[in-house]
Amino acid sequence: MQDIIQQLAAELNKDPRHVENVVRLLDEGNTIPFIARYRKELHGAMDDTALRTLEERLQYLRNLADRREAVKKAIEEQGKLTDALSAAIDAAQTLAEVEDLYRPYKQKRRTRATAAREKGLAPLAEVLFAQGPDCPDPAAEAARYVDAEKGVETAEDALAGASDIIAETISDDAALRKTLRSLLEREGKLCSQAAVEEDSVYRLYYDFAQPLSRLQGHQVLAINRGEKENFLKVRVELDRDRALQTVRRHVIVPGSAAMEFVKAAAEDAYDRLIFPALEREARSALTDQADEGAIGQFALNLKPLLMQPPVKGKVTMGLDPGYRMGCKVAVVDGTGKVLDTAVVYPTYGERQEKEAIATLAKLIRKHGVEHIAIGNGTASRETEQMAVKLIHQVNEAGAHVSYMIVSEAGASVYSASPLAAEEFPQYDVNLRSAVSIARRLQDPLAELVKIDPKAIGVGQYQHDMPPKRLDEALNGVVEDCVNAVGVDVNTASPSLLQRVAGLNAATAKNVVAYREENGPFTSRKQILKVPKLGPKAFEQCAGFLRVPESKSILDNTAVHPESYGAAEKLLSLTGHSLADVRDGKLGDLNAQIKAYGEEKAAEACGVGVPTLRDVAAELMKPGRDIRDELPKPILRTDVLEMKDLKPGMVLTGTVRNVIDFGVFVDIGVHQDGLVHISQVSKKFIRHPSEVVSVGDIVQVVVLEVDEKKKRISLSMKQAPKA
Repeated sequence: MQDIIQQLAAELNKDPRHVENVVRLLDEGNTIPFIARYRKELHGAMDDTALRTLEERLQYLRNLADRREAVKKAIEEQGKLTDALSAAIDAAQTLAEVEDLYRPYKQKRRTRATAAREKGLAPLAEVLFAQGPDCPDPAAEAARYVDAEKGVETAEDALAGASDIIAETISDDAALRKTLRSLLEREGKLCSQAAVEEDSVYRLYYDFAQPLSRLQGHQVLAINRGEKENFLKVRVELDRDRALQTVRRHVIVPGSAAMEFVKAAAEDAYDRLIFPALEREARSALTDQADEGAIGQFALNLKPLLMQPPVKGKVTMGLDPGYRMGCKVAVVDGTGKVLDTAVVYPTYGERQEKEAIATLAKLIRKHGVEHIAIGNGTASRETEQMAVKLIHQVNEAGAHVSYMIVSEAGASVYSASPLAAEEFPQYDVNLRSAVSIARRLQDPLAELVKIDPKAIGVGQYQHDMPPKRLDEALNGVVEDCVNAVGVDVNTASPSLLQRVAGLNAATAKNVVAYREENGPFTSRKQILKVPKLGPKAFEQCAGFLRVPESKSILDNTAVHPESYGAAEKLLSLTGHSLADVRDGKLGDLNAQIKAYGEEKAAEACGVGVPTLRDVAAELMKPGRDIRDELPKPILRTDVLEMKDLKPGMVLTGTVRNVIDFGVFVDIGVHQDGLVHISQVSKKFIRHPSEVVSVGDIVQVVVLEVDEKKKRISLSMKQAPKA
């Protein structure tokens, strides 16, 4: 285990003691959010992303260690494990290297070499492959193995069988495979050609070649999909002469009588066995690498999307646009409770649009609506134009209404789900979607956790990813976001609660059932009364659950109950009380701690300096929402159309998606514009995510507009600084 810890420390550039502490905490059943937030002294303040990377790598290295032992045991049972082989297996750094070493001892399916061995040709192969100074002439030696009963009719049959055995032996050579794999990585190319004559979205790859070392993840994923859909033929290329030179150098003894025979067997080994396997392996490795990159980018995009600032406490109208079924309407109060619903038909004609505006204006006046959230799906453009007319009308009459286009990705998935049916049994599927759209503006995180992260749509090729790996990564992001923000235990849905560290679907439902039966929780301690929520689960979840109704202000902060004593001691040291926290009368607490001495204060409170800082931050802003510190979403009162755009226009927009080759920005014209990676920054960047994140408010310059193809080219590097 110490070897694994040292390796992790070296790979991640972390203190081995911190790595060892994290491994122990994970093995004790602690969650990543709990470790990240409440055990900073033990891990040197690693963030949740670093901790998840450590956890994944730890699992890989443990699996590698287990596989090494299993392989050694299997070879030992055959009586073939030598000290040198054992040492080579122990030194293998990847599962592929371990499997290469195991290959000669692995029970194979029936091969040409197996058949040759059954005919008694193994000794012939051994003597010829040895290529010793007394090596006999292959043809003369082969004549001794002719045996019609065994199916060896001629000397040529014997040589063919011996060649098959030698080819398989060469193919099973771990050192040779490692050398050729390295050569392929350095000099190999991925090539694709058109498999059809028709045009398609894959035309970029109809005559494509790129060194393996320079391939981009999005290129690999596009080529894979094109091949799967039968638009492309794909192969890996490597200079055959160069590769065969490597093989010959490895296996041929110059001057031997069997040299030409072994040379031919080596070529057969390369063409028939080694290269096809290396090609499959290279394609698989490229795909795995591209998948990991895409999953990582999806996770990177998902986090800021979930952490978008909420538009709290405002009565909001959600519009789910549509043609045939009309525009579904839901009005929710500041807490997301449904106040009213309707269906209007603004796209049916001028009369119906006027009727829709009248109906919606009435709802706005009746409920005091301040914001309108419009889904960005079918008929969104027409609905937005109608909404602008509506806003002008009601604002002229004294209202203050604004609107925002909201991504409705996944809304239909949610509205048709059993979860939505349980939450809104009285509404049909379409109206549930309108409620979800309204709530997405009010609190994106609380609403988006109800949806499978894959359906949110802020990645590339997410439907081609390994489902299990994608789910793990995205669910980790959701968990980190939920716990970073904190959850009101008295209002949170089961969907939100089950994302809290230490809770699961069953205990989340039990929390809701308990509060419905006994009324709102009035303290964190009361959470321990929830059925099947034991001390360990409470330890993990308590700091992330807020209880605004509690008499203790600390129950509505991220201060963990285990640190309540430290918080009270800190207040005492600086001459304050919990009442001062509630009333906001602490003054500059950090300056007071500095004057006292940070390390001295931490020691007096019985905690480490990182925990002391976290406690102080919470005492300064009890009940704070970290999302409130982020730039507010853009709310509009007027509409801009694609035909209004002209090159050179400077606009403010919201980043909707960040992918390998650029950034999609919502500039309020229904069609997102693309900032190509070359236009993202004045300095060189390898990926747009180095500069920008989903949800960022950015200034862009319009470069080009193609109304027919609905394409808008934008630049961030040419935009004036905000």
